[in-house]
Amino acid sequence: MADKLQSQVFDMPIKVLIIDDSALVRQTITEILNSTSDIKVIASAPDPIVGVRRIHDERPDVIILDIEMARMDGLTFLKKMNETIDPIPCVICSSLVEKGSPESLKALEYGAAEIILKPSVGTKKFFEESKVLLVEAVKSANSCQGKIKQLIPSQAKMHASQESNFSIPAKKVDVQKISSIKNEDDDIQELEEVDDMPKLPETPIAMGHVQPKLSADVILEKPNPAFAPIDTTDTVIVVGASTGGTEALKDFLTMLPENSPGLVIVQHMPEHFTASFAQRLNSLCKIAVHEAEDGDMVQRGQALIAPGNHHMLLKRQGKDYYVEIKDGPLVSRHRPSVDVLFRSAARYAGKNAIGIIMTGMGDDGAKGMKEMHDAGAFNIAQDEASCIVYGMPCEAVKAGAVDKIVPLSEIAQTMLNNAKIRK
Repeated sequence: MADKLQSQVFDMPIKVLIIDDSALVRQTITEILNSTSDIKVIASAPDPIVGVRRIHDERPDVIILDIEMARMDGLTFLKKMNETIDPIPCVICSSLVEKGSPESLKALEYGAAEIILKPSVGTKKFFEESKVLLVEAVKSANSCQGKIKQLIPSQAKMHASQESNFSIPAKKVDVQKISSIKNEDDDIQELEEVDDMPKLPETPIAMGHVQPKLSADVILEKPNPAFAPIDTTDTVIVVGASTGGTEALKDFLTMLPENSPGLVIVQHMPEHFTASFAQRLNSLCKIAVHEAEDGDMVQRGQALIAPGNHHMLLKRQGKDYYVEIKDGPLVSRHRPSVDVLFRSAARYAGKNAIGIIMTGMGDDGAKGMKEMHDAGAFNIAQDEASCIVYGMPCEAVKAGAVDKIVPLSEIAQTMLNNAKIRK
């Protein structure tokens, strides 16, 4: 705990441990993260068993974790980590979290702070070109310090105790007492020898600067106040969320009745993972929940979730609303971007819209929500106490974009009440 607090209080770099069986991946991620001033890779390991030893040498703030590894897979490690008293936020980075795979659902269930879909080929080039994605994932995970258990559906209550077989305190302990991991000296020596790899040449892309932060201007023009959308019978709901949003959205959407106004949602997630997320929500909610496809109509009793790695815009034809799915650069360092969705709502729905901004790191959505506010929309922000990370809602409040701040448990009813008033 002392190490973690020191990093936060004295604004020291975020300390990262990389656990991946590929020497190339470990080296590439190390070079990319160490090229930023506020992140430092303190150690790497070829599997979780060696990773535990690294943690006992020096506790990291964030762990980047592969899934498929020798002797213990990453999901087992993640589950055990998050059952401890003071878990370390983990970023799952694997080629297995795709296409609604069981691994993607388990990563969500076990409380991964962030998830990155790693390609099965061309991994080094992918990381070099996705520096922003990797850096933002680490920062987002670090912002979850002390709130990891709130990301885990099955852990509403504290399950761990001081006697946990996988307890990882800040101080160094006897690794051989971790009964859930076979930890013979010969095995450790063998793995540590594997971990001693030759240094790879530095790459210009990895050592470069973080790409500039683009606004929604690169996707869609600002709304023109002189051409306000005409009133419609139905209200449309637009929602933005990031870190902690998967559970927040579940709690919010399961409270909605079958005749709820149509919803359009951006949750920061990697490509393919949003499909399984939508399927999970669809099985829990009274309303229908789907991953959005280009041209889908916004209908009562239905929520559309933006597909990962694509922007989603709200559009209008006559009195009907539909969504447009499109490619484009990162906006506010995200794709999909909440700012893009909210700007489109300001432009095409105006005062017919209700905006909701939930837990998440950074400021994505703040500018777009202010544009919605100026266009006459009613906007709701999740309060600080119920947020995993009070970043996005806080920035929206600072921008003067929010009409009402409420706890997560009250967002659904607040939305429904205002939807009736605005009919």
